[in-house]
Amino acid sequence: MVEDPSLRARLPENWQRVFTTRIAIVLVLLVALLSVATAVINIGTETVYGPLAEYVPEAVQDAAGFTGALTGFLMVGSALALRRGLRAGWWATLFLLPLTAAQGLLQTSQYSVPLVVVSLLAMPFLLLTRKRFDNPLSLTTTQIAAGSALVGVQLYGTIGGYALREHFDGINNILDAFYFTLITSSTVGYGDVTPNAESVQGMLFTMSVLILGVASFGIAIGALVGPVIQDRISKTLGKMTESQLQLLDEHILVLGYGELTEPIVDELADNGREFVVVTSDREATTELTQRGISVVAGDPSDEEPLRRAKIDRAAAILVATNHDAQDALTILTARQLAPTTRIVAGATDRENTKKLERAGANSVISPAQLGGHLLVRSALGSDESDLIDRILERE
Repeated sequence: MVEDPSLRARLPENWQRVFTTRIAIVLVLLVALLSVATAVINIGTETVYGPLAEYVPEAVQDAAGFTGALTGFLMVGSALALRRGLRAGWWATLFLLPLTAAQGLLQTSQYSVPLVVVSLLAMPFLLLTRKRFDNPLSLTTTQIAAGSALVGVQLYGTIGGYALREHFDGINNILDAFYFTLITSSTVGYGDVTPNAESVQGMLFTMSVLILGVASFGIAIGALVGPVIQDRISKTLGKMTESQLQLLDEHILVLGYGELTEPIVDELADNGREFVVVTSDREATTELTQRGISVVAGDPSDEEPLRRAKIDRAAAILVATNHDAQDALTILTARQLAPTTRIVAGATDRENTKKLERAGANSVISPAQLGGHLLVRSALGSDESDLIDRILERE
């Protein structure tokens, strides 16, 4: 009987790096939740002051408590960026962790102790995993334009409102001007800051802030929500989302799908190894996705799907459909993109073995030849009957 592989053998070679990376992401997310929870507790309950209370002004304590929720939500965004392996997310988290720790101290509440402890604990893990977060932040032209428009309108409204403060009731400083811009452009409009009734200039400026603000908020929401909807549609159609693709590392890449590929996929799924199938077969894509198997939809002989499947990070590549000519073209493309990665191919016709090797495969196996060899060995009483029984059990 074939023994199950040990847990250590089933782990990827870089399991320690993957493990520490995930710990760092979990700690950052925990800091985010604690920051929000601490702010809510400090606002909604009577504060139990700690030993630093007498040294921190009450205004600073209140400011640290109110801004803790905002910092927590920013930490959620940085945690999501870390999950995608973004370098910008790493820098943002490196800035926010000391900030959350400082806010916890300045809140001078016993409820803030876990926030300070976890923030300090997350810092060394973040520093140790610095090299893991190396993906650049790629923004589309629409996203850049949306962000620029949103920031530009807020600056326009804040500076203009402060410059025209004599034409408004309620604007006395730059913070009041920013508050006015924010509630006007977001269409909240509490009515506490309004232009003077006799000031035409103030009314015209308010209308401009309202129109520009609504437009910038609409563009920003579309730019942010659009990719999320696209990812959901892609997942429904059997495609991996960009965030899932960014996490691929030391995985097995199965290029193409056919009759020879089915037992390969079953074997990889049973072994628990992370793998991705690249195929242009829509029926196979739907079937594999329903089984919970990662799929990148596309022609495996094209460069773009292979790049999306992170071929440069793959531990090994398997090519085994029932079309040797197509497999040869796939191997040529894979070898060009991953010169040092091991490629194993299956040849439907054993006469094509040498051709697939010349295309770039490190090892080529003919299932027909291998099956004949095993049958003869079993008939002669060799000790390979367990392997044959295992193959027959799948059938």
